[in-house]
Amino acid sequence: MADFGEVALSPEAAERLWTEISECVSNECDTHGSMDDALRAWLNLTSKLRDRDPDSQDDVLSCAQMLLESRLFQSNKDYVRTQIIHSLLQEDEAGPLHAIACLLFLDGRHDDSTFPHMMENACFPRLLELINGRRDREDPRLHRLLLQLMYEMSRVERLKLEDLMLVDDGFIHHLFRIIEGVSDDVQDPYHYPTIRVLLVLNEQYMLASTDSVADPSASPAQLTNRIVKCLSLHGPLFRTFGENIILLLNRETETSLQLLILKLLYLLFTTKATYEYFYTNDLRVLLDVIIRNLMDLPDEKISLRHTYLRVMYPLLAHTQLNQPPHYKQDEVLRVLKILRGSHNAHFAPADETTLRLVDRVTKVKWLEEATEAKESSGQAEVARKFLGISLSPSQYASSISVGDVAGVMERPGVQTPSRHAGDAGAGDASDAPSQEEVVAAAKTKKPSPAVPKHRHGTPFAQKPQVHVNGSGKKVPPKAPPPRRFGRMKTVEQPPAEPTIPE
Repeated sequence: MADFGEVALSPEAAERLWTEISECVSNECDTHGSMDDALRAWLNLTSKLRDRDPDSQDDVLSCAQMLLESRLFQSNKDYVRTQIIHSLLQEDEAGPLHAIACLLFLDGRHDDSTFPHMMENACFPRLLELINGRRDREDPRLHRLLLQLMYEMSRVERLKLEDLMLVDDGFIHHLFRIIEGVSDDVQDPYHYPTIRVLLVLNEQYMLASTDSVADPSASPAQLTNRIVKCLSLHGPLFRTFGENIILLLNRETETSLQLLILKLLYLLFTTKATYEYFYTNDLRVLLDVIIRNLMDLPDEKISLRHTYLRVMYPLLAHTQLNQPPHYKQDEVLRVLKILRGSHNAHFAPADETTLRLVDRVTKVKWLEEATEAKESSGQAEVARKFLGISLSPSQYASSISVGDVAGVMERPGVQTPSRHAGDAGAGDASDAPSQEEVVAAAKTKKPSPAVPKHRHGTPFAQKPQVHVNGSGKKVPPKAPPPRRFGRMKTVEQPPAEPTIPE
């Protein structure tokens, strides 16, 4: 194997490196020793190749993909995967670590058994150690990749309680400071990996708390949610995080990530210390996003709709949105009416949980006051149709437990379909009318008969106008102008009778 040294690679040297990588992963390996030699050669060559472009990891990803598709890996998956995981636990140099992390990241995205295997082999504490040890961001590519690997591993597998307890306040503050320190550009590569790690750790805290409630003996020490703790104590220092998760919820189409965001929002809106963590304008954007998604979600995403409703109540009841002027009051009432399934062609009849959650939202004080105002202004019937409640008090709960929110899960990678996009392609809903057909049917109603008019153009139903002069007395309308008959025809007068002389 050629020695390329530490100098920048020429195009010819890089080409030879690619050739050697291809050869070392395609050779026949019959023994564990020969496999280990091939893996060491792959790590060495990949580490040299990564330095060609300091700002990119495309070469490392390509090398990892070559190994995953090679005969060496395909014929010995379990052994190669185990050796790579052991290398992650032992390696400290940036080059080989980058290659190892890339390989595990790609392998885990395609094979469901990889991340659980990593958990069993104590990879979470190791990733925590590696991320903490590279706070100086001298190698941002590796630091970002380690964050991505931690997120992917933690969102598909429950963390052990002892692993979660290793996360300290310093690590959480470090992640929040990364978000505050990056540029305002939302495309900055540090934004989403860091945010996602915080979101998935929050979910792990929620799941652990529900376990301790169900079985107190399983958690002898109370586990503190360090994400909520940090925002409760230092929220004003980390406003950028709040802005970004609302922006992410507005743009994200992956169901599991939407749920992660909603779970954190629920905790922030139900924890008194974080009621006013967000700026008012950001809360208004969030309400717009919730209204839009509630209307756009198809019926099969009922659990996601329930989670949006569970977040909607504390958002309207506890944050600045409970202060006048109340933002989007009429739109909120209209959405609640539609979600009840009241005479709407696009929504199936509301299930019991939806009715219970909608009912809870309508109990927000300022929404109830708006309803009472409508009733007092002579619109009682309209208000009853808007917010009519058919459930007895025993059928709905006055509060929502953390377990209700934490227990909502979705497989990573599943996209949230749009109601309008899904209607056209739904197999069992092909006979249902589309939105365009419903609108067209509404527009083609038989028109009301025209009001008959007098032959001179004045409708019979029209009342004469009454004018009031300066003294307040009613003045009768002026007499209409004389009818105009046009030019009169000349009529010959009959001849005068002859005068009879006396």
